[in-house]
Formats: sequence, C-alpha cells, structure tokens
Amino acid sequence: MSCTTIEAIIKGCDNNIGSITKIYINDLDNVTINPATDIDLPNWIITAITVTADFEEFEFRRNTSNYTEEAAIDLINGSSFVTQTINLMFHRREGAKSRAIKILGEGQRDLAVIVLDGNGKYWYFEKVQVTAYGEGSGTAKADGSKYSLVLTAEAENLAYEVDPDVIPTII
Repeated sequence: MSCTTIEAIIKGCDNNIGSITKIYINDLDNVTINPATDIDLPNWIITAITVTADFEEFEFRRNTSNYTEEAAIDLINGSSFVTQTINLMFHRREGAKSRAIKILGEGQRDLAVIVLDGNGKYWYFEKVQVTAYGEGSGTAKADGSKYSLVLTAEAENLAYEVDPDVIPTII
C-alpha cells in the first residue's frame, strides 16, 4: 500500500557548506505555528511564526557547533521518529553563561529552536530539551575554558525549513 506519491530529489549545483552559524531559542509556550496556515507543506517550509516573547540569540565561535537528525525506524512495530541533536560550544567560562545554561535546562522545559546553517538556511526544531552540559578549563593556557551544551528532541519528521523573512519578526 502506498501512502504518498514518491517525489524526486534533483542533484543541485550549489555549493554545500557544513556548520551552524547562529541559533535562536525560545520557550515553546511562547511560540505558535498553525500547520494549516503557517506551513507550506509541499515545500516543507514554515512561512509564519507567532511569538509572545522574542527568540534569544545564543552566540558561539565559528566551527564549534552542529546538529544532526537520525531516524529510528522499527519495521515490526511500524513506528518511526527522528532524534534531533544540537551540540553547542561556548568559549570562556563565566557566571552569566553558567546562569543562562542553567535556565535553559531548568524543569526540563520544552524549547523552540531555530538554527541557521552554513548554507544560509534556517531550520525549526520543537520540543527540544537540554539533555547534557559540561566541560571546564583546559590543562594548558592555550586550551582556554568552555561549556558544551546538548539539546535534544524526538520528532515525527525532519526539521522544517523556515522562510528567512520570518526571522526579523521573531527576534
């Protein structure tokens, strides 16, 4: 039995750059996306987001952070979901950063996260939670000090792309 018509993937000629360059985080309770009107489903793009509080930008150094999406598909049970993991690295330990990380994880709160990747594409992740943080001081002076932060979600689908015109309205 076929559920949906198969769609082609065409090989592009565009350059393909890895990494993430920006991340915006908000409490999920502050974010509304109406699937019927705010998502262009044929193109998998979010075209509108309503917020009651702006997203906060978390800044990090280039080439230190990434995200992955991995499917878990059980053919026997007929279940599938995607584990979405965002790994962030913040350099130079200080009290304000410790506090911000603690607040993100308190109460296992659900977060809405938008990631800007190296190709200039924005991606939306929902029901994200802090699942780990750590690090400390390096051994040598050149090692510096840092925090690592892991955000994880289990979603029904891969992340939706976000229309870049939406971003200025929510930050």
